[in-house]
Amino acid sequence: MTVTRGWPAVLTSGDLVLRPLRRRDARAWRQVRAANAAWLAPWEATSPVNGAPFPSFGQLRRELARQARDGRTLPFAVEVEGRLAGQVTVGGIMWGSLRSGQVGYWVDQRLAGRGIIPRAVAMVADHSFFTVGLHRLEVNIRPENTASLRVVAKLGLREEGLRRGFLHIDGAWRDHRSFAVTVEEAPQGLTSRLP
Repeated sequence: MTVTRGWPAVLTSGDLVLRPLRRRDARAWRQVRAANAAWLAPWEATSPVNGAPFPSFGQLRRELARQARDGRTLPFAVEVEGRLAGQVTVGGIMWGSLRSGQVGYWVDQRLAGRGIIPRAVAMVADHSFFTVGLHRLEVNIRPENTASLRVVAKLGLREEGLRRGFLHIDGAWRDHRSFAVTVEEAPQGLTSRLP
């Protein structure tokens, strides 16, 4: 078992708090997810295995906590003004000579466009680089997801190309544009790039 330096962690910026998911988040998480089902559906990972169920909140929380203890993910709840508003996760963490991870996120539609996710991604990136010790982060986005494309543009991530059939999303294998940043490209961190 690997214990990740810098986890568990609570990161704050004004009324934005990034923290581990808690058992008591179950009700709020289910409510936010249900209220945003149509908003998130075009961007959500789906199972390529017909009929395979996705985990309940409890199963998801436990699995993310286990992966975090093993140093394979950094799963943060996004809390705004004391209310659960989404998630941002550095997943697929690889150590050794790679020291890389992939960032994924979602936010309550009622809070979209307020700069919450760009700030959350920047905070998580800075924590990943300067506390955890990762070298590279990437974000993979469906070409049609203009809101997420604005996030990486605000943060100044470098585009690396198109990944064909990269993830099973909304019922089919979908292409994704890939963006990345290394710690050398952001020596002052990504939060310094935001107003």
